[in-house]
Amino acid sequence: MFKRIHNKYLRYLTIFVYFVIIFFCAIELNFLWLFGYTPDMQDIKQPSLAVGSQVYYSDGKLLGQYYHENRSPIEYKDLSPNLVHALVATEDVRFYKHGGVDFYGFLTSMVSTATGDKRGGSTITQQLAKNLFSTRKKKSQGLFSHIPLLRTIVFKCKEWITAYKIEHVYNKNEILTLYFNTVPFGNNSFGIRTATLKFFNKEPNEVNPAEAATLVGMLKATSTYNPINNPDKSLERRNTVLGQMEKYGYLSKADHDLYIQKPIGLDLSHVDKDSNGDSYIRQAVERWLKKWCTDNDYDLYEDGLKIYTTIDSRLQKYAEEAVAEKMKMLQKRFNNLWGNKNPWRDSKGNEIPDFVLKNEQKLPIYDMLNVKYKGDTTQIQAYFKKPKRMKVFTWNGEKDTTFSTIDSIKYYARILNTGMMTLEPSSGKIKVWVGGINHKYFNYDHVNQSKRQAGSTFKPFAYLTALDNGFTPCDKFTDKPVSIKYKDGGKEQVWEPNNADFKFTYNEMSLRWAMGKSVNSVTAQVTEAVGWDKVVEYAHKCGIESPLKAVPSVSLGSNDVSVYEMVRAYSTFLNKGEKLDPILVTKITDQDGNILQEFGLKTERVISEEVAWLMLYMFRGGMEEPGGTSQALWEYNDLWKNDNQIGGKTGTSSDYVDGWYMGITKDLVTGIWVGADDRSVHFTTSETGEGSHTALPIFGSFMERVYDDPNSGYTWGHFPKPFTKITKNYDCPTPRLRDTTATDSLSMPIDSTNILEPAASQGVGTLP
Repeated sequence: MFKRIHNKYLRYLTIFVYFVIIFFCAIELNFLWLFGYTPDMQDIKQPSLAVGSQVYYSDGKLLGQYYHENRSPIEYKDLSPNLVHALVATEDVRFYKHGGVDFYGFLTSMVSTATGDKRGGSTITQQLAKNLFSTRKKKSQGLFSHIPLLRTIVFKCKEWITAYKIEHVYNKNEILTLYFNTVPFGNNSFGIRTATLKFFNKEPNEVNPAEAATLVGMLKATSTYNPINNPDKSLERRNTVLGQMEKYGYLSKADHDLYIQKPIGLDLSHVDKDSNGDSYIRQAVERWLKKWCTDNDYDLYEDGLKIYTTIDSRLQKYAEEAVAEKMKMLQKRFNNLWGNKNPWRDSKGNEIPDFVLKNEQKLPIYDMLNVKYKGDTTQIQAYFKKPKRMKVFTWNGEKDTTFSTIDSIKYYARILNTGMMTLEPSSGKIKVWVGGINHKYFNYDHVNQSKRQAGSTFKPFAYLTALDNGFTPCDKFTDKPVSIKYKDGGKEQVWEPNNADFKFTYNEMSLRWAMGKSVNSVTAQVTEAVGWDKVVEYAHKCGIESPLKAVPSVSLGSNDVSVYEMVRAYSTFLNKGEKLDPILVTKITDQDGNILQEFGLKTERVISEEVAWLMLYMFRGGMEEPGGTSQALWEYNDLWKNDNQIGGKTGTSSDYVDGWYMGITKDLVTGIWVGADDRSVHFTTSETGEGSHTALPIFGSFMERVYDDPNSGYTWGHFPKPFTKITKNYDCPTPRLRDTTATDSLSMPIDSTNILEPAASQGVGTLP
């Protein structure tokens, strides 16, 4: 047929047209599954907005959902003409002239891009096709998606086909309405009504040209042009949009000149009352799956996934109850301690005079106010001092009050918070995740987002290093003053640590006794003997991923770590010396129950089974050795049925800023941190601020609840018997002592200078 066309140019053109027609037909039909799915007319007529995903506890109970809670559809009559004009002038000036694809605009954009002025050629209808149908997702891709250039051509052709279908079904006003209802504005905010309320506290029909230009300007890059986070760039982009509106006759020159002089004028007072069932666990799962979603091109908020977590609903409930019970008491103790005095203090106990100002400057609105008032601190402070009606968190429920921003800063600075995680090392499954005291008011996760000084909970890594390098639990050091010289940044330094009570007994102490009693001087000597760089190496081996400064004080917890890291590292000992990657999600399915991914346990041997078991024996010293820092657990009677065994380690950072407890049972490892979010706010004495008084009680209350529930799956019992033959000497009973002073505990006072007699059983002191 083509040979009958004698003009070769016409013949080539005809062949090209035939090829294009066949190519588009092949895409539409997904010929041989080469091109992937393309939305059909039924999809266009009944577009389905994003389908949220559901998250479940390990026992099948619904934990939460992911969906775009702020998607609030509107009708065309609810749109301000300013929004329509700003969008058309900026994104698709020929919108009312084309039928879905603007080939003129497409060709000119290619020319502009080739000359260095990169700009998009997609029409509003094409952008709507992307928003509604995600034709570039892996689930919509065929075999050609693996060929880079061809993949791009197929994607673009799919969008053209879909755009033409949309224009066939909907008129221009309906297309604009659909677009404004589906367009993303960042931070899981979708739809123009969400945006106008969030940024200007206005309905979509109320925004002026400048506000419309700000919102439409964000569409180019929602993060870059976010008016809260990047006010300068947002202002520049807004003025560009206003310029486009003037250029195409949607704005007079006088109005243009007026509006470009105005500040952005945000009003952030709107509060969305829908909580979306949010929680620390739900957010943790989202972070945990972030890479998987990226790699597999899934969106938790749109793709209707079913996610099954490892979280035990019973244990989670008991943990939250224990946190609420103990943190409420702890907050009362803290408030009584400080009374009407401000608790933000420097290391010498002096009140920090600019504490409130620095916290004002951390607020997102501060930069906007600084621009609005041109650096006039008097006007900025007037804004922060202005009283407003608000609800605040209290341990007796939400409270309606009138606070200024300054009042709010001062109020929340005094609130103590916590992070708690429980892991089952045998399976690697995370059973409990408590990211804080109340997600609605404190959504920063204190399990794996927050990092704080670990205090004495880091000491076991020094003793681990010693046991794995020739030492035994029975080797002895003397509790005496220590002076260690070292170089830091090329400068000679001297470190002379004190014990927590600023006293030295000059007693010889076994490693087990010293770790159980948390003696700083002995820990420092052990660290010097094995090398502080070695201690850092072993901590990293066990699962600490945070950077650790290799200095002599490393073993006393001078570095910042997370609760998540500490639980993971401690689990190595109960897991027979194998480091594990904690599992938070076991499997993911689609809406029909088809498994998309299953997650299994990954382990790596990092220490021997012998050393792992010896470390569990060392941890029991916190309960069994004289002055052991875990002995406050004796008051929780239900913990000690059936000759139960518990190991653990308390920790307290300098000035009682951070309180920690790491608890180990035969089945579980639990880590708990307690403190204020600002490190300058803290307790003042060991009787109130040590980990044995803050974090340990939460562990005791939690485990009592677990043991008292016959259906929890966890019972009392002894630690595992040796995993392998023990070659190191550990049968070294500590002498019975009449009186000693524990350095981080609530145990009875004992004077370690008066030795009476050896204990009858190995490693066990005088505890009842």
